[in-house]
Amino acid sequence: MKLLLISNSTNAGEEYLRYPLPEIGRFLDGVREIVFVPYAAVTFSYADYEKKVQARFAELGIRVRSVHRAKDPAALVRGAEAICVGGGNTFALAKKMQQQGLMTAILRKIKAGTPYVGWSAGSNVCCPTISTTNDMPIVEPESFKAIGAVKFQINPHYLDANPAGHAGETREQRILEYIEANPRRWVAGLREGCMLRCEDGKLELIGRRQMRMFRKGVETFEVEPGGDLSFLL
Repeated sequence: MKLLLISNSTNAGEEYLRYPLPEIGRFLDGVREIVFVPYAAVTFSYADYEKKVQARFAELGIRVRSVHRAKDPAALVRGAEAICVGGGNTFALAKKMQQQGLMTAILRKIKAGTPYVGWSAGSNVCCPTISTTNDMPIVEPESFKAIGAVKFQINPHYLDANPAGHAGETREQRILEYIEANPRRWVAGLREGCMLRCEDGKLELIGRRQMRMFRKGVETFEVEPGGDLSFLL
């Protein structure tokens, strides 16, 4: 498998996809065209999303083809040189992907070695389920099942503390609820500015921040960039 699973598209004060672009370029070296899934967009059009991603990927010499323009999106995926799934609302993304058979089509391509890049919601849908998304369920997908390319869950945009004055649950408390209900599943709290790269049977944390790991019965711990993540494979 070749996966690049990015926590967030944009760091505060930076341009869209600026910080992960060098790593995306290395990961997609030699690729000239990607098939893009824009279905996490809700408050702006799929065409606008495609245009926004194309503007950035043009710097890498890569053409973007969005599945929303295809009569048969799954067929477009089956012929893809590489696949990219953008962030936004994970529930909206999952619903549309399930309706069009894209979860299955993408998993088959991933297993065949096709590179996959996702950020935020696009990372979430690579997991077994979307149950560890941060997003509001604005629509109802067929189920929470996702692509299942990796065996663990990701919580993108992981935060350690609540905003000042907020008395609700922390992100960690929500994840502890998840592992209580799903005791066999690891959850990776992937902080902003970080990404996971899976290639040649190796999983690597890239970025300047640690990743927080959760599993029922295991004391919560941090993994350093470049640390051993073989237990997740």
